[in-house]
Amino acid sequence: MREEIVIRAEGLTKKFGSFVATDHITFEVRRGEIFGFLGANGAGKTTAMRMLCGLSQPSEGRAQVAGYDVATEYEQVKRHIGYMSQKFSLYDDLTVEENLRLFGGIYGMERGRVEEKIGELLGELGFETGRKTMVGSLPMGWKQKLSFSLAIFHEPGIVFLDEPTGGVDPVTRRQFWELIYRAADRGITVFVTTHYMDEAEYCDRVSIMVDGRIDALGTPAELKAQFGGPTMYEVFYALARTAKRGD
Repeated sequence: MREEIVIRAEGLTKKFGSFVATDHITFEVRRGEIFGFLGANGAGKTTAMRMLCGLSQPSEGRAQVAGYDVATEYEQVKRHIGYMSQKFSLYDDLTVEENLRLFGGIYGMERGRVEEKIGELLGELGFETGRKTMVGSLPMGWKQKLSFSLAIFHEPGIVFLDEPTGGVDPVTRRQFWELIYRAADRGITVFVTTHYMDEAEYCDRVSIMVDGRIDALGTPAELKAQFGGPTMYEVFYALARTAKRGD
């Protein structure tokens, strides 16, 4: 059975005047895949992610996300994805439960389903007793895990994670990746940017952008063999040092 492609980019390009932020990038992402999207600052990965999320229009090329064209059906794209940035989307002055109810309403979920999902989510996290806790009082690790759970609260087919583990300790980062594995096991496609090269090892496949182009794409094992590096850090460094532009 052929694997379902849920993200497809063909020559996707974004220009700002004479500056080419993303330069004819082409790749596919399969359903349930954990896809690492790497690049140094200024490489173009954030610009590419904004186009894939329906937040920015491509200058050239095309892309489909969850079966919808990012240039002409961007509102449908937004409805069928989840998104989490390194800046948490939770409201500190609301409780955990109130945050989940609020976003369930924003996602257009039925009230009964929202209550059911709150119970499921807090049970999965082992945080049933924390539903009345003010989010502002939670440690960053818990905020991070709740933010991810919120990004998939409405059960999207794809979730985009923009450097979601920045600023947390290695143990918490590992716990966060356990949540990612669970989501992928349920068939959710995870598209993640990270600057931690050990996290690149956790991905099914990885792309590495340099100066707006995708200069490498494959499994971590394939890329390490191709570039002769024992770790993804060496692979990334070998490519990043060829960059002509900076931040």
